Amino acid sequence: MLFTRDDVIIVKRTIITFGGLRSTAEIMRVRKIHNADERLDARRHLLIETDYREPEKLDINSVFPGFKEYRLEIGCGKGAFVCGEAAKYPDVAYIAVEKITDVIIFAMEKADESEMQNVRFMIADAKNLTKIFEEKTFSEIYINFCDPWPKKRHAKRRLTNRDFLTEFKKLLKDDGHIAFKTDNADLFEYSIPEFEESGYTLKNVTRDYHNSEWFGCDTETEYEKNFSEKGVPINRLLAYK
Repeated sequence: MLFTRDDVIIVKRTIITFGGLRSTAEIMRVRKIHNADERLDARRHLLIETDYREPEKLDINSVFPGFKEYRLEIGCGKGAFVCGEAAKYPDVAYIAVEKITDVIIFAMEKADESEMQNVRFMIADAKNLTKIFEEKTFSEIYINFCDPWPKKRHAKRRLTNRDFLTEFKKLLKDDGHIAFKTDNADLFEYSIPEFEESGYTLKNVTRDYHNSEWFGCDTETEYEKNFSEKGVPINRLLAYK
């Protein structure tokens, strides 16, 4: 089943979950946008350009002269989260990574409209991040509502698979952490031992973030708003290096 809302296509699909149970999932996809090249060029001053296939190390100080703290969002979607965080913490520099160009255009436009000076965007694959950034660069990494890849044979594609987590750990400062949010309960239960086996210390673990003592400590994402309004509990944890 397929229906649309604004620039989003929502596909209802029956899937087999990690535990073998059948469930109906809503998969949000951004429709192909018009004038993508022109819209991207108009905000290119916010884009950190890198070779997608053979990236080189980035001098982050040249991107953000004068900043002392850097944070990274992996999979920024349409930018509500990173723009909200950047507005709250103007002394912190944010890099938002997204793999899909048509998605990141929306995020860049949102940041440009607010004239934000402390956020930049990058079109890149998560598997290449350790090739782009120096070790111990970020105080915090955000993974918000990533693709759950529900089929077991796709487990290694999940951003919370231990292979990814081990690489992301290299990017964190010694006292840094990953903040992970998802509406997918199966992914959350899968991720907890993956974090632990990767050497992280877990804190503030909640399976109902919006009714927890920690709710409101970060910005609500587009996905989060969509699912919470339908009564779907949001799972969240902090994983310290």
